[in-house]
Amino acid sequence: MTRRLAQLLIGLFLYGLGIALIVRGEIGVAPWDVLTQGISGRTGLGFGLVTILISGVVLLIWIPLRQKPGVGTVLNALLVGPAADVGLWLIPTGLDLWVRILLFAVGLLVLAIATGLYIGAHFGPGPRDGLMTGLHKRTGWRIWIVRTGIEVTVLSIGWVLGGNVGIGTVLFAVLVGPLCHWTIPIFAITLPPADDPRLEETLEGSVPPSEPSIDSPAN
Repeated sequence: MTRRLAQLLIGLFLYGLGIALIVRGEIGVAPWDVLTQGISGRTGLGFGLVTILISGVVLLIWIPLRQKPGVGTVLNALLVGPAADVGLWLIPTGLDLWVRILLFAVGLLVLAIATGLYIGAHFGPGPRDGLMTGLHKRTGWRIWIVRTGIEVTVLSIGWVLGGNVGIGTVLFAVLVGPLCHWTIPIFAITLPPADDPRLEETLEGSVPPSEPSIDSPAN
């Protein structure tokens, strides 16, 4: 359990750092982060705070979908935003193009490693991933259709609000799934048979992560 908790917390911090690296790359960000940037720019609220608020709204949508979050789901909602703010504070803006491209590439790799760490700890998926799998389960629509619908919607709203859509957005969509498909097995912890299945259900929630080779990471 100690290793699982440590891996979860390290993964969540690195996930926020990966988001910050991609944002500072300034060549386009992930669809949900486009929405976060757009809301942040319009309201004046910090990037991390908006990330937390969006996660809270997404978790509220879990209720009619009859999904139970795990410990990792809740900590994801609370910690990724502040971790991203730390990274944004540390990394300056207005860097040369080659540096920004490098930041994007490193950020994408860090984000994939972070996803492997916290999903491998078995404390439940992130709020956005759970929304996708929950809608798939309730509607019966193919999961790629649900994913595409959600991400096109948040991307469009974020773009209208002023979020950064660019080549990085496309690269993220194409590369993040295969990268997570590679990292998740590396960091997956093999759990022994649970002495108390009810406790494990409380820790992990009722929502399995999506398949990273074809879907978004559990973010």
